[in-house]
Amino acid sequence: MPISVNGQQHAFAGDPRTTLLDFLRRECGLTGTKKGCDHGQCGACTVLVNGQRINSCLSLAVMHDADEVTTIEGIGAAGSRSPLQDAFVRHDGYQCGYCTPGQICSATAMLGEIDAGWPSFVSEDLEAAPALNDQEVRERMSGNLCRCAAYSNIVAAILDVAGESA
Repeated sequence: MPISVNGQQHAFAGDPRTTLLDFLRRECGLTGTKKGCDHGQCGACTVLVNGQRINSCLSLAVMHDADEVTTIEGIGAAGSRSPLQDAFVRHDGYQCGYCTPGQICSATAMLGEIDAGWPSFVSEDLEAAPALNDQEVRERMSGNLCRCAAYSNIVAAILDVAGESA
């Protein structure tokens, strides 16, 4: 069974109990996605599947036949960073860096959700386009924890990329 990861096909014929996280790290050699809690509570393993963010530790690899999985390596690399990666550097939103790949994957999807007009728990008007502000970003990123507490810097980086002021 092939799984498309960052635009490349990777064969999966392993144990059906293998998580997507372990497949990405062990079989694909993509170690940017981190194993944090292994219970879906920290967000360090966040990747994009068909443009939507998921906790890869809670998803089995066999579930992703014909899906497009994007990891941090597919968002940008050292020589060609994405605007979010650049903003995380500018705003010191990475601190130790362990949660950063999941934060950036989650923020990438979050900006797509805003563009699509998806409301969140703190959206004041469910019919209008969501206003991207500090409170909205914090709510939408609440599934990604940072032990270094770089939250204000992460929010500033996201707002910077979205064209808002922090």
